[in-house]
Amino acid sequence: MASARYSLAATPILEAASPPVCSSCHRIIPPGEHGVAFPCPNCGKVIIIRCRKCRQLSVPYKCPNCGFVGP
Repeated sequence: MASARYSLAATPILEAASPPVCSSCHRIIPPGEHGVAFPCPNCGKVIIIRCRKCRQLSVPYKCPNCGFVGP
């Protein structure tokens, strides 16, 4: 039986993923919660992420790129 050799140098290092954060209330959106992500309606350069509660209550959000404020 041949033994396998593993080298850590050949293993790619991946960055940790950050959880999505609501653009309105700045709360982390947990897996399984029905949130939504869409590009800014004005500039399209920033992805706006909203949690279910902020969408239902129509809490305003602001694009950090162009300053657009939406419902």
